[in-house]
Amino acid sequence: MKPQYIAGIDEAGRGPLAGPVVAAAVILPDGHAIHGLDDSKKLSAKRRAVLEIQIIEKTIYYIALCDESEIDSINILQATMLAMTRAAEGLSQSPDHILVDGNRLPKWDFQAEAVIGGDAIHPCISAASILAKEYRDRIMIAAAEEYPEYGWERNKGYGTAEHMAALKKYGPTPLHRKSFAPVAQFSLL
Repeated sequence: MKPQYIAGIDEAGRGPLAGPVVAAAVILPDGHAIHGLDDSKKLSAKRRAVLEIQIIEKTIYYIALCDESEIDSINILQATMLAMTRAAEGLSQSPDHILVDGNRLPKWDFQAEAVIGGDAIHPCISAASILAKEYRDRIMIAAAEEYPEYGWERNKGYGTAEHMAALKKYGPTPLHRKSFAPVAQFSLL
């Protein structure tokens, strides 16, 4: 009997004011022995880093994104769906079924279901959650070196008081989502 390939998909970065939205798709092999998988937001940075290495070594995965210009062009929901589609299509093994964290699915031809809170229920979604968050966090930490005023190494692009104060003082960067109201008020479009 042919093995079933079930992929989990999750995203990171829908809410921030800057940077991409990142989606990861992960197929966990039977007997993967990756212990401690959970919603990435419930794990410490140190624990996520350890799990990320194991996920990369032991699974079939793909990470995709939509950058801030795509987000501004098609809106954050559509960009999230597009990043998820890119992640699913990028897998080296076509999945038989996909479990997507959340309450909606992209318009695609995959057999799939949306699972609210799936990143805390299904290990394959937990693994995707971890990969997406770690990948996006690294992007924002690297961007903080170019734009240190915004504190992205700490806030990862979310609209914290520090980030909002810098946005008011310095204006938006090319990495800001100019279609988001808190950024648009400081944009010279």
